[in-house]
Amino acid sequence: MIVDPVKLVEKPWGSELWVAVTEEYCLKVIVLNKGQRSSLQYHERKREHIYIDQGLAKVEFSGPDGEIVTEIVGPGTILEHKPGDRHRIEALEDVRLFEVQTPFLDDVVRVEDDYNR
Repeated sequence: MIVDPVKLVEKPWGSELWVAVTEEYCLKVIVLNKGQRSSLQYHERKREHIYIDQGLAKVEFSGPDGEIVTEIVGPGTILEHKPGDRHRIEALEDVRLFEVQTPFLDDVVRVEDDYNR
């Protein structure tokens, strides 16, 4: 069966194409525009796996001791965010990534946000 995407969500930093939303998982194709970044955030219940498909990005995430670690990553990088892990991604080039997450779509706690959300 061929299905249409659930929806396209425009964001101040790019866009999210919601490919699938089920009771078990959600799949998104996310585009971050060069020079933009997501909020520094964490989730109380949501768990995410991210595959960077295109572009170069600076990622910030909680290290083993809870301190924020920063790395430059590119295509082929896989990121995992468990509940409570702080994280952010900044596009050094246009970035496309695939995100699979548990379906708690509104579970976002923003610590810092460039767009005052």
